[in-house]
Amino acid sequence: MSTTLIPRRIPWFSLAALLLAMLPLLAVLATLLTAGAASDAVVRAHLAGLLPGLLLNTVLLAAGVGLGALTLGAGLAWLISQCDFPGRRWFDWAMVLPLAMPAYVLGFVLIGLLDYSGPLQTALRDAGLDPAWFPAIRSGGGAALALTLSLYPYVYLLARNAFQTQGRRLLEAARSLGDSRRAAFFRVLLPMARPWLGAGVLLVLMETLADFGTVAVFNYDTFTNAIYKAWYGLFSLGAAGELSACLVLLALLLLVLEQRQRARQRYAFNARGRAVQELMVLRGAGAWLACGVCLAVLAAGFFIPLGQLLLWTWQVAAEDLDQRYVDYLLNSLALAGIGAALTVAVSLLLAVARRRSRGLAITWAVRFATLGYAVPGTVLAVGLVTPLAWLEGRVAELTQAWLGWQPDGLLGNSLGVLVLAYLVRFAAVSYGAVDSALERITPSMAEASRSLGVSGFAMVYRLHLPLLRGGLFSGALLVFVDIMKEMPITLMIRPFGWDNLAVRIFEMVSEGQWQRAALPSVVLVALGLVPVIMMVRASEQKTW
Repeated sequence: MSTTLIPRRIPWFSLAALLLAMLPLLAVLATLLTAGAASDAVVRAHLAGLLPGLLLNTVLLAAGVGLGALTLGAGLAWLISQCDFPGRRWFDWAMVLPLAMPAYVLGFVLIGLLDYSGPLQTALRDAGLDPAWFPAIRSGGGAALALTLSLYPYVYLLARNAFQTQGRRLLEAARSLGDSRRAAFFRVLLPMARPWLGAGVLLVLMETLADFGTVAVFNYDTFTNAIYKAWYGLFSLGAAGELSACLVLLALLLLVLEQRQRARQRYAFNARGRAVQELMVLRGAGAWLACGVCLAVLAAGFFIPLGQLLLWTWQVAAEDLDQRYVDYLLNSLALAGIGAALTVAVSLLLAVARRRSRGLAITWAVRFATLGYAVPGTVLAVGLVTPLAWLEGRVAELTQAWLGWQPDGLLGNSLGVLVLAYLVRFAAVSYGAVDSALERITPSMAEASRSLGVSGFAMVYRLHLPLLRGGLFSGALLVFVDIMKEMPITLMIRPFGWDNLAVRIFEMVSEGQWQRAALPSVVLVALGLVPVIMMVRASEQKTW
């Protein structure tokens, strides 16, 4: 097309897209092929005993988080989009703030607050009350609570979109036919919003399957936690591969469900529903109850944890803040900056290749190239390191035979492989922003530019880059923040001694030193607020 950045006669964009599509496929296939590679009989017996429990724990955790996120997200979305009560306009955007709080950070804060030695149970004992009835926070229920409070905004955003575009006319039509308000909600509004709710829940389930930090904090054994233990506890890449293969099958099942859900999302809606709908005005106890529910969720998922983090940071900053934290921050910034730049560049290449060639091969290549976001980080680590370790062994044999020396550390745990894993994991995050920006460049713009004598690289500089700048920046920022918070890939692939903020959090939490984990956590939360603010501003400028 005339709107592309590169002339049609150069075919390497399509070739590059096809090659990039092989990366996530390589990781998934390598993981599946390593299943059964744990040759040690003791290890295989150990895995056979673990698998039923791991599968049960993983399914129970996913089900609990999915149900909790659906209940909170859909309930809050309906309440805020359909009712008027004190603080509604503020809650409308504030309910997404928990997205800025990584689930593993929220997890160790909840343990610090609600554990036996925490301030709540201590206060109960000081008041002469026996806290034996208090549920154990170090459990699967605690992990599910942390993940639910951190992930429910995904469902909330999509459900909010669905309820606002429906408007109140559907509800009023149902009530005019004899339905009560409750019956109309369950028989009309909720079924109409099902595609959006399903997409949100599936996204939450994929995030839950991919989570490592939270289950590690609560010491709740799921597949991601077991993969890490097999890697660093059993020192068995084959055992990690077998566990990863099981997790891949679960992730692929969810991916298929997500694709089918998206294909069925063809429900009609009132495009003017948000503008014309009248809110139900809540008064008295109902109004303050609605306000209290929203405030309680926000307090539990963001404000109380943030306050506790700031308090812990204040207590230990004077003695703990030293040159190490400068190194942690610089390492995090370097990895995130390089990873974001590479990922955005690849996303731009994929988007341009898709626009230049509408063929089926390129369409599927782009889909496969953005598949990595559905694959857990622990699986990507195993899937990338396994073939690279094999290749490094072959290269070492050849160089020893031909040149008399062996290269060391070129393809194993290295910064290059780490950045490559970030690229595979987060390509889908930046691709959406870049592709949307590229769609704004119409054929008429390029034709007008040529008619004014501006073509070639001058057109790229003066026309394309200004129009793409917002999408490129948004994609880079989203990937930057995600890489800063990424834990399992960094833990499993980083070179020895290359620690960043996420690794520091994991190490301190593993030792039970909540206060020392607070300082790097505050930095990550502050960075996480940036994309949340961007989403809020975008939601104020357009109808969801």
